[in-house]
Amino acid sequence: MENLELSAYLRSLVIGTETQVPITGGQFVPAINFDNAATTPPFVSVMKGITNFAPWYSSIHRGKGYKSRMTSNIYEEGRHIIGDFVKADPSKDVIIYTKNTTESINMLAYIMSEEHKGKVILSTEMEHLANDLPWRDKFLVDYVSVDEKGYLSLDDLEFKLKKYRGKVHLVAVTGASNVTGYINPYYEIAKMTHKYGAKILLDGAQLVPHVLVDMKPFASDEHIDYLVFSAHKMYAPFGVGVLVGPKETFEKTQPVYKGGGDVRLVSKDFIEWDLPPFKNEAGTPNIMGVMALIDAIKTLNRTDLNKIHEYENGLIHYAMDKLKKIPGVSLYGYSSDNQPKVALVSFTIEDIPHNMIAEILSRHSGIAIRDGLFCAHTYVQRLLNLTGQELNYYRTHPDVTLPGMIRISFGLYNNYEEINRFIEVIYKIAGNKRQYVQKYKKYVID
Repeated sequence: MENLELSAYLRSLVIGTETQVPITGGQFVPAINFDNAATTPPFVSVMKGITNFAPWYSSIHRGKGYKSRMTSNIYEEGRHIIGDFVKADPSKDVIIYTKNTTESINMLAYIMSEEHKGKVILSTEMEHLANDLPWRDKFLVDYVSVDEKGYLSLDDLEFKLKKYRGKVHLVAVTGASNVTGYINPYYEIAKMTHKYGAKILLDGAQLVPHVLVDMKPFASDEHIDYLVFSAHKMYAPFGVGVLVGPKETFEKTQPVYKGGGDVRLVSKDFIEWDLPPFKNEAGTPNIMGVMALIDAIKTLNRTDLNKIHEYENGLIHYAMDKLKKIPGVSLYGYSSDNQPKVALVSFTIEDIPHNMIAEILSRHSGIAIRDGLFCAHTYVQRLLNLTGQELNYYRTHPDVTLPGMIRISFGLYNNYEEINRFIEVIYKIAGNKRQYVQKYKKYVID
């Protein structure tokens, strides 16, 4: 049952919830954003914080002026706030600011390749491309399989850890899938990984905005060695990501980006790099992005992520229960065995292309969703049971629409009324396929 008071409060935290958008026929309707797994709108507190800080904006670590010192202090204090948020170890971990999760993983892959070339990286069949492609040209990469439901196979993980006999350096795994929303048992994965002498990287892009993540102490078998996530998925715009990991990883290796800010002293004959995290943040830092993330974390802490997760779970289960009753709809990410999830689910409607459904929802009702392969090609292909022959056909026919799904993903500000509007439109589409296809095919370019 919807908690109206909580729903109204959560909705008040976010900017743009009542924005009107145009639909077919020239009307305007309140926009419904069910594409939060891609990017969330900003918190009111974040934008107020940015406005209040703007008069004090200055360079970081470069000047002795009051504004510069103040800006630098805020920038460094942000590391402590982020570290506390994910329970990193302030004495052993380093927190590096990046552009996003993708850059964080690419940076780690380059740095690790300096010392661990020839080692094995275990990725999984359910990863976002950001946690797959960066490893491919630097290591031997193998993939932990998923089963027919889309769950990660821990048996296969252990099999592969044994198979490579100590050569696995890292298990790179998503905390929560951006296709099904399934939350992986990352503490169990960490224990297994450490048992075989490897480390774990947790892609927290879809997890950290919804669930309290504890990296656990270094001495714990459940310790998360590396954690990455993005501000733009947790109500903080301006482009900041985070890479958290042990200082020793970054102390001996060269930085990926080289230039001002990452050195202590340089001559024509030598380069003395600064200590991490400074050596890994060349150039002028993105203080506005850091400010946004800090304010977002403070708002999430005040609101209680456990309550948010419970509320969002109510939304997604309500939506899934409605969707599964619609003829022709196939759900991916719906389970009857209480598999932990974040608030997203993917589906298809028989005989209607995914990109056309997205167009209909947007143009007919002002509802924004995501369609396609969600940058998780291997996982979607597995869930859709696509054969090698079919994939080769799509590869050799660039004029044909690629296969894919429709994804809805909720933020803390979404509510049951929006879901009801969405379900009403899906019922109409599923019950009048020919009519909708005929009307909207002009908007879909194969």
